[in-house]
Amino acid sequence: MATIPETMKCIEIPEPGGPDALKLGTRPIPEPGHGEVLVKVASAGVNRPDVMQRQGGYPPPPGASDIPGLEIAGIVAKVGAGVVEWREGDEVCALVTGGGYAEYCPAPAAQVLPVPRGIGLEHAGGLPETFFTVWTNVFDRAGLRAGEKLLVHGGSSGIGTTAIQMASQLGARVFATAGSKEKCDACLELGAERAVNYREEDFLEVLKEPTGGMDVILDMVAGDYVQKNISLLRPEGRLVHIAFLGGHKVELNLMPTMLKRLSVLGSTLRPQSIEAKTNIAHSLREKVWPLIENGRIRPVVDSTFPLADAVKAHERIDGGAHIGKIILTM
Repeated sequence: MATIPETMKCIEIPEPGGPDALKLGTRPIPEPGHGEVLVKVASAGVNRPDVMQRQGGYPPPPGASDIPGLEIAGIVAKVGAGVVEWREGDEVCALVTGGGYAEYCPAPAAQVLPVPRGIGLEHAGGLPETFFTVWTNVFDRAGLRAGEKLLVHGGSSGIGTTAIQMASQLGARVFATAGSKEKCDACLELGAERAVNYREEDFLEVLKEPTGGMDVILDMVAGDYVQKNISLLRPEGRLVHIAFLGGHKVELNLMPTMLKRLSVLGSTLRPQSIEAKTNIAHSLREKVWPLIENGRIRPVVDSTFPLADAVKAHERIDGGAHIGKIILTM
């Protein structure tokens, strides 16, 4: 590896606001702590939690960097004390609690994964956040099994495109909602049996009778979707909330949850322990990374922007027209 410089370019948020709140700054290169590696970042995924942090609604957890960015890919530049599984020069991608929008970023070694064969560093920065999120929510917590039916709301998002592929490749029947014909077509190409354009159709009316209901629903909308989701679930069904773009306060008729023995779940990934994220990383490396390497699952990348154009990247995600991931490159 080349000599590590003393400073790096990064994106800062001096004050909450719109995309223009993102400012290009310069900071000292962070040192990897015990059990960490320092990654020379090649790419970093842009995610909704970054938008929420920019707006002032999702502060970093204690001890995390205030630089936005929860996933990176790059080359190990330095290995911290206690790390034995990674060496300088390894090509990796990693889940981090912050700091991804920068030229260098430390990452817990246990949350680091090798870049899958066949995936370039530019696109690998869009893998960790969505794959960790889908695995822990759909498979670990909701227990989706082969042969069961999964509905993915926001099927054309980074989370959605990952969930559709992962679930269909692991034997589930997948359905999706999205906001345009183009987005619905993308969901079908990735493995969904039926994609409902929510701007033109009611997903409950379209799906309930033909399918007999869903076993698992992955929802990032909440709001007025919640009661419809509960109505659409089959007995023993599981509803998983990972965001609430439609609002987090709702009035519900809970009787169906009792009569159908439903489970309503929710989680956020960022504040979970390193141990929990380590377990997810092991599952991904064993069960999902081989599917990426043999071409059965692929990262869906909408667009890439250089770090200095982070404002444009956030304008793109705020606009909602993207299909798949938006990525910053260094």
